[in-house]
Amino acid sequence: MKFSFVALLACGLTVNAHAIFQQKISVNGQDKGQLTGIRAPNNNNPVQNVNDQNMACGQPGSKSNTVVNVNAGDRIGAYFGHVIGGAQFPNDRDHPIAASHKGPVQAYLAKVDNAATASSNGQKWFKIWHEGFDQGSRKWGVDTVIQNQGWTYFNIPQCIAPGQYLLRVELLALHSANQQGQAQFYKSCAQINISGSGSFTPSQTVSFPGAYQANHPGILTSIYGLTGQPDNGGKSYSIPGPAPISC
Repeated sequence: MKFSFVALLACGLTVNAHAIFQQKISVNGQDKGQLTGIRAPNNNNPVQNVNDQNMACGQPGSKSNTVVNVNAGDRIGAYFGHVIGGAQFPNDRDHPIAASHKGPVQAYLAKVDNAATASSNGQKWFKIWHEGFDQGSRKWGVDTVIQNQGWTYFNIPQCIAPGQYLLRVELLALHSANQQGQAQFYKSCAQINISGSGSFTPSQTVSFPGAYQANHPGILTSIYGLTGQPDNGGKSYSIPGPAPISC
């Protein structure tokens, strides 16, 4: 089974380069419709305060009553676009996202009793995947999104215990992160029901807000090297949050 959700985000609808984060879900290639099984913000502004109550699933907005069925081991596809539907206009250079918006992409899960009704806040999250900065290729997670024409992929680990979860996917844009409070977090949550025979229970979890600190070197940072390119000066990059789980 393949589960995909569209995260429509970008450098924005205005000169402020803000973003809107919306999704639709497909299962085995079947489109379930815009915002099905998704909690999405109601505007195109990023969250920039790591202590904001909206750090979990974004600002309150669209909410679905649907819980999407997936299997442990399934490949998840998250699709990013400039606006709802993809490009804002023909030859939109900021679709799927402005090339300047370098940074990591991450995915977290939180086990809940009922994914359709559980609060976004107060949950215990664990990371299942991330892509940050590759020193060899000088590529960021966002570069992979652009290379894949908006798609980023990761698997639900086979060991995940069955049950209902909130799936949080986050893109962190670091183009202005050299000043505290200027890193831009774009994220939403999908409501999923995982089937399988796994039994994994995380020994350590994090909370949103609380998982990130404003002065973390992966949040308060300049990604520009001596030549002015967003190559992190060739240095390693410290991705915020815990390491992904290992089954």
